Order: sequence, then C-alpha cells, then structure tokens
Amino acid sequence: MTLTIGVDVGGTKVAAGVVDVAGEVQASIRRDTPADDVAKTRDVIVEVVKELAAEHEVDAVGIGAAGWIDAARSTVLFAPNIAWRNEPIRDYVSNAVGLPVIVENDANVAAWAEFRYGAARDADDSMVLFTIGTGVGGGIVLGGELLRGAHGIAAELGHMLSVPDGHLCGCGRLGCIEQYASGNALVRFARAGARQEPDRATILLELADGDVNAVTGPMVTSAARSGDSVSGAAFAQIGHWLGTGLADMAQILDPQVLVVGGGVVEAGELLLGPTRRSYMDALSARATIPVAEIRPAELGNTAGLVGAADLARRR
Repeated sequence: MTLTIGVDVGGTKVAAGVVDVAGEVQASIRRDTPADDVAKTRDVIVEVVKELAAEHEVDAVGIGAAGWIDAARSTVLFAPNIAWRNEPIRDYVSNAVGLPVIVENDANVAAWAEFRYGAARDADDSMVLFTIGTGVGGGIVLGGELLRGAHGIAAELGHMLSVPDGHLCGCGRLGCIEQYASGNALVRFARAGARQEPDRATILLELADGDVNAVTGPMVTSAARSGDSVSGAAFAQIGHWLGTGLADMAQILDPQVLVVGGGVVEAGELLLGPTRRSYMDALSARATIPVAEIRPAELGNTAGLVGAADLARRR
C-alpha cells in the first residue's frame, strides 16, 4: 500500500496525517502553529512528519499552506497568517526528513481532495471549490488537473469583484466577493441588522448578552436556526453574493460540479438555500442548458491533508 503524508498548515494549527491511495487517513497529529516565528513553524512541520514517518513507511510529503505558492511548488511567496515571505519550505523540510516534498496552496489541496475523494469524486475532469470561512478561497480543477496559473497563484476566487467601489478588502481592492460572502461578512451583516432593527434580532442579541459588537458567526448560525429574522437575512445576503460568484464560474468555466466548503457551510441550507436560488436566478437565460450542480464539501477538516498527500503521491 502506497502511503504519503499530508500536512495542513494554517494560522492556528498544523494538522498532519498518513493517507492511503483511497484517501483514508491512517494516522494523524495536530499541533499549534507558532505563526509569528518562521523557524518554529518549519520545525513543527518537520516534527510531525518525522513522528508519522517513524511509524509508517511513506513515500513523500505534501504540504498545504495558506498563502501564495510559487509555480515550482517549493516556496511560499507570501502567507497572510504566518510570517513566511519567500520561504523555501520544500527544500527545508525535504532535507530535514529525507523525503520528497511538494508545497501547494491550502484551498488548492482542498479542491483536489474534494475532486478525488469528496463531493466531486464523480466528476470526470472539472470542478470549482469555493471555501467560505473567515475569508473566501478557491480551487479549480480543469482537464483533471489543478489550475495553478503561470506563477502558481491562480484561483484566488475570493478576490473577484462583486461590488464596484465596495468594501475595502485586505488585498487592497474595493468590493471583492470576500467582503460579501465570507464568515466576516456574515457577522458584519448580522451586526448591522441588529443595530437597525433590534426587535427582529431578539434571539441573536440574547446570545450576545445584548452587545451587538459581541456577535460571532456561530451565534448568527444558532440564532438563524432558531428563527431569528436578522440572522436569517444575513445568511440570505452572503448566499446571494456567493450564488452570483458561482454563476460567474459556471459562465466562464462550465465545470461539472461546484463545491462549497469551509466552516460556514456547516450551516447547511441556511447558506446553501439562498446560494442556489441566487445561482439559478443569475443563470436564468441558461434555463434549457445544463449547468453545474452546487454541492456541499464532504471532507471537512481532513480535506487539506488528504489533498496534499494525494498530490505528493502524484508528484
């Protein structure tokens, strides 16, 4: 049985696992990420790989990292939540553990995992993943391969323009979809609604002890499930913008499947219902033409390490 190690490196945790050819995780480890210390973060990755490799015969290592990865899958050019700038992480880890290593963007490895083993596993050659968390990420598979672009940094779907001259995004542009369809946007919409119409946000405000500024994403989800009008409207808003973004992908790429992942998708139909309605409204002129189905991601927190491990196997 061919085994590889996948490592999912985020701003708060490093998750690693031994993955077989069927995408099953045979063993796993989790550590905190010392995100403000480049050397310590590298060493945590080496530590978890060595620990897993000591107990399993593995062929290669794949690392999924939040950030921009170069075309050679070797260097983290920039990471928003880790102090990596032009960090040659592939060579460092490979030299330390004595195994071949590849590095890939975290949303890309999640997309690959969903294409190979998850929600889009029945697709022949194409899918698009939107990850809806604190921000919005994405990954694209075309012709059975990840779309990486000339410089390795394609598929930054969260930075498509949604609203001209809209909210300032962390990337420096105005009106990116990340500002309208993310977990942060959900909280912003809910807080604004609670300020404007507190009588429609009684459940949400009770959860926040009456403090609008204390509202969090899980509170909005819980309140919406209990019938809170403002919270339901906040989900409708981010679903609207997500649906239009998915429609853009359908128009441009015509993929077989559209997958929605990330933490916010755990809200289920609170998010997916308005997303599907917005998507179909945006594609009304294509009513007689087949379009991609929207599906929730299936692999959850294991997608990053499963996808990274499989890409390492296929290196």
